[in-house]
Amino acid sequence: MREQVIERIEKEKLIAIVRGVSADQCSKVANALYAGGVRLMEITYNQKDPASWQQTAEAIGALTEEFGGKMLFGAGTVTNVELVELTHAHGGKYIISPDTNVDVIKRTVELGMVSLPGAMTPTEVMTAHDAGADFVKLFPAGDLGVSYLKAIRAPISHVKLMAVGGVNESNAADFLKAGAVGLGIGGNLAKKAWIDAGEFDKLTEAAKTMVEIIKSVQ
Repeated sequence: MREQVIERIEKEKLIAIVRGVSADQCSKVANALYAGGVRLMEITYNQKDPASWQQTAEAIGALTEEFGGKMLFGAGTVTNVELVELTHAHGGKYIISPDTNVDVIKRTVELGMVSLPGAMTPTEVMTAHDAGADFVKLFPAGDLGVSYLKAIRAPISHVKLMAVGGVNESNAADFLKAGAVGLGIGGNLAKKAWIDAGEFDKLTEAAKTMVEIIKSVQ
């Protein structure tokens, strides 16, 4: 199953990041994104509110059951092993982190999930890769820039880098052309204001636009 998820991520090249959305809204968000062509969705844990972690994991489980493989769900902002295990218990398929935590990476792989830790420097990228990460999330990519991705890839082109953080319609294609194997997009795709206003059609349109941009590069 791990290999199938890896292949799906490489094929789709887009993970929608959903942050700060209530569990009861997650289904509407997922359906709106799916209608726009998105097939991978990350639901983030709120590190300021551990009491909400169980609810987040249950949302991942409910969505996994609802979509039955048509869309793959994973967890984001995973900073400890406890959250890795909680996500696994609820059927999450991949673990995404803002940092390089070797324990998180190793436990993710042990449990058969796909590992996407965050990194910024060459040392962090290689530490994540050597620990068993399947992809390494270059974060924050928007601030670092396309030129940084090109430069860092030169000596470590064997590492699968995903551009996350500040990726939008204007720079998405450039990151892919520079060698990113995929993109993680949150606020520029699943805007909280649209979700709170119930304007789910805007999520669908934003998703369609981003999917078309990705297809244009392939």
